[in-house]
Amino acid sequence: MLDIWMNLAYLAAAILFILGIKGLTRPKTAVRGNMMSATGMLVAVAVTLLDNSIISFELIIAGAVLGGVIGFVLAKKVQMTAMPQLVAILNGFGGGASLGLAAASYLQTLGGAGFADGALGTITMITIALTVIIGAVTVTGSVIAFAKLQEIMPGQPIGFPGMTGFNGLLLIGALASSVMLAIDPTNTLYFWLAIGAAAVLGLTLVLPIGGADMPVVIALLNSYSGIAAAFAGFVMGNTVLIVSGSLVGASGLILTNIMCVAMNRSLPNVLFGRMGADTGGEGAGDEIYEGKITSASPDEVGMLLETAQKVIIVPGFGMALSQAQHAVRELADAIERNGGEVLYAIHPVAGRMPGHMNVLLAEAEVPYEKLVEMERINPQFDDCDVAIVLGANDVTNPMAREDKGSPIYGMPILNVDKARTVVVIKRSLSAGFAGLPNPLFALDNTLMVFGDGKKAVVDITTALENG
Repeated sequence: MLDIWMNLAYLAAAILFILGIKGLTRPKTAVRGNMMSATGMLVAVAVTLLDNSIISFELIIAGAVLGGVIGFVLAKKVQMTAMPQLVAILNGFGGGASLGLAAASYLQTLGGAGFADGALGTITMITIALTVIIGAVTVTGSVIAFAKLQEIMPGQPIGFPGMTGFNGLLLIGALASSVMLAIDPTNTLYFWLAIGAAAVLGLTLVLPIGGADMPVVIALLNSYSGIAAAFAGFVMGNTVLIVSGSLVGASGLILTNIMCVAMNRSLPNVLFGRMGADTGGEGAGDEIYEGKITSASPDEVGMLLETAQKVIIVPGFGMALSQAQHAVRELADAIERNGGEVLYAIHPVAGRMPGHMNVLLAEAEVPYEKLVEMERINPQFDDCDVAIVLGANDVTNPMAREDKGSPIYGMPILNVDKARTVVVIKRSLSAGFAGLPNPLFALDNTLMVFGDGKKAVVDITTALENG
């Protein structure tokens, strides 16, 4: 009877997860969706604690308290600008949890009653092997993604000749070890070989990927963590873990595809290509920029905005780095008080994770209806008086439309160059994540405001209000 009630509760939790994800698709229902998902997880955890096979409630409570404290501290201390690396490392935690669960199940069975014979035993071992492989790849890959985003290690592609072939050998080795483990479950060597090969594969998969592709990598690692959790659910016979893991895995793959479409690149090209490698960035930049850059002061931009009827703000990682989102909101308010209309152009891969700009602007309480997606905002640049670009380098680069030899050729971009005047706020003329110069900076209708993003925006706002 208890099993029936537990399964019904798991079903209720799964429904709450699905409804919660549906709620997260719209800003107005996002908070409610988040609460529904959290409630579903609470139900799932509470019901699991009723399981008769629980060995030590003390350890579970200690783990919950420790995790809760860590989560609370992270929520309070981590800045919004550091959300990408936090998401990256949380993906690793999810993969690590699934890896640990599968490993514990294998070792416990090995030291206990042993493995089932026949097809059931083989399927169980295959499931365990797939869980540890995907979990290990997720852990190490997420660590590298975190290290690159946190600038602990260089964000540029890191690799060596033949790296793709080496990755293929690692994958074959991990799968071969899994097959041998299914044939002989008692040989722990195959188990550790599968984990080792997968862990190295996670490193070598993410090391060659540059900063421009990090939004795709984060979405993909999120999917990996969900798939690992779903397989872990099969290992444990836990329905709610299978459902929740499948939801995360599927949504992560969908998001990964959206990111790839936004960059006009295939997933294999992201994983095995090197955007920005060997482009000769700095020399090419000197040739493009020489004698063509027009600088402007915040006061001059403030005067320009006094008569602007339509202004489109294009946020990028420069806004995140300088934590300028609140200053941007204040500038928009000043423009609107002056009679102008303000919209925000959101490119799907602006920043370092999917939705990065949306999160930052939401923190500054920018009305969501003012955030306009690329497909809908691009036609509006033609009648835009001023487009203000805050560090969104690669997603505004005209080379994506005009230079067939460019690594980003064909990538959909924000057509800011079609605005009557473009104001680019940037510390320098340095290349973006893709390592490419941006001809936008040298156009006749572009004004460059050099300096810290937040300070520049504050000075522009002051000039506008005092004008």
